[in-house]
This record gives sequence, C-alpha cells and structure tokens, in this order.
Amino acid sequence: MGLINLICWAVGVLLVVVGYTRARGPWRRYQALREQEANIARYEGWRGTRLRDDSSSAADLMAQVLRRQAQIGGLVAVAGFVLVFVGFAVR
Repeated sequence: MGLINLICWAVGVLLVVVGYTRARGPWRRYQALREQEANIARYEGWRGTRLRDDSSSAADLMAQVLRRQAQIGGLVAVAGFVLVFVGFAVR
C-alpha cells in the first residue's frame, strides 16, 4: 500500500461525500415538484378541465435545472467511487 493508493482513496471518498451532498438537495426538490405536478394533473382529471396551457411553465424549467444539478452531483459521486477502485488497482 503506497502513498498513491491512500491519496486516491482519500480523494475518492471526498468526491463521494461532496457529490452526495450536492445531489441530495436538488433531487428532493425535484421529487417534490414532480409530486405537485402529478397532484395538479389528478385534480384536472377529476375536475374535467385544464387549469394550465400546454406550454412549458416555470415549474418545468425549474424541474430541468434541478434534475441537471442532481445529475452533476451524481456524476461527481460516481467519479469518487471510480477513484476509490482505482486506488485499489494501483500498485
């Protein structure tokens, strides 16, 4: 076990933690926004009328932004996992 292994493991674990914390918040807000949109769709189906037009709304744009932020955080965490495994592979 060398210095390079320890550095890879430390940086990998750090990236996993940072990626998880970056992805957690936007993912929760994205899921809440999807729940709200589904609730509106159920209400519109029950009522039989459309409350909104079919153009993209601010909620749709916010969902895209939140999903993208969560994806970036997830990619950072995946890079951390890869770096941890590289730390095991390097001799």
